[in-house]
Amino acid sequence: MEKAKISATQLFILMVLFELGTSLLLPVAMEAKQDAWLAILLGMLGSLVLFVIYSYYPDLLPTEYMQKILGKAIGSVLAFLYISYFIYDVARVLRDIGEMLLTFSYSDTPLFIANALLILVIIYTVQKGIEVVARSGELFFIFMYVLAVTGFLLIVCSGLIDFKNLQPVLEDGILPVLKVVFIQTLYFPFGEAIVFTMILPYLNNPKKAKVTMLCATGLSGINLTLTMLINISVLGVDLTARSQFPLLSTVQSIQVADFSERLDVFFMLALVIGGFSKISVLFYASMIATATLFKIKSPSRLSYPIGLIVLFMSLMISRNFQEHLHEGIGVEMFFLQIPFLAITPVLLFLVAFFKNRKQQKA
Repeated sequence: MEKAKISATQLFILMVLFELGTSLLLPVAMEAKQDAWLAILLGMLGSLVLFVIYSYYPDLLPTEYMQKILGKAIGSVLAFLYISYFIYDVARVLRDIGEMLLTFSYSDTPLFIANALLILVIIYTVQKGIEVVARSGELFFIFMYVLAVTGFLLIVCSGLIDFKNLQPVLEDGILPVLKVVFIQTLYFPFGEAIVFTMILPYLNNPKKAKVTMLCATGLSGINLTLTMLINISVLGVDLTARSQFPLLSTVQSIQVADFSERLDVFFMLALVIGGFSKISVLFYASMIATATLFKIKSPSRLSYPIGLIVLFMSLMISRNFQEHLHEGIGVEMFFLQIPFLAITPVLLFLVAFFKNRKQQKA
């Protein structure tokens, strides 16, 4: 571990940017149709329970407390599996951002070039340490919210919002919404914040970890809920579900006093910033986790090897973007996100809880 420290405010900002990240970009929870916003809101509320579990050991890295709870052999294997998951998640987010850039601005540019340039900037950032990542987040946070407020006002002024697109609420009852919550929104984007267990030990006041994580999740959940309400109100259910990037489609619909030329460029920049923040946190966590597990004194030496793995994995995980989305919603959800973000943390928490009670009684 490096000796740097970050404040609770910086952790809050990083978490909000992380959870907004690519979830602003993609059609999240559209299996719930016009109730997608409700599935996001309920997923956020359910994830608060997971964050209480995630913050159980705020002073230790997961690679350390997994060995403490399960023993060195089993704990090391589990830690390695989590490192692999983090690296895979970096590759998926990198692919999301690369595909968006190619779709809207650089159609003739190879995906390799777009992803390579982005991962080089990420490598440079994470090599500087968690304090630089956190300070970058503070600047990005202000920029993101200026654009968000501007975009909301422009959409309202343009008269695009039609609340009839949100009706009927709970047309098929609550069960379809709960299904989406338990197979998607509980884990993406909220459960993915388990990666912050790799950053909690850098917090200058560990006692604030739990409250900070809960508040950040609350804000990002409200933001995502409002974004989905706006997308469905403007585009309708069918167009929102069919669109690869619903928010950008919504922004492209803005027309206010003939002032509508290329507004999507500014909001595409905001989405790139969100993706950049998410990749930076995931990449940093992968680097620190690998260094602590394999006793490497200088984590920054791992940045280029991990960067190369991420780059080539982002190109190989799927043949096209539609296949990439299908893997994320289907295969990855059941075989990676549910086990790594819910089942394993809960089991670790239960083992640690009963071991601590046993020791207290002894």
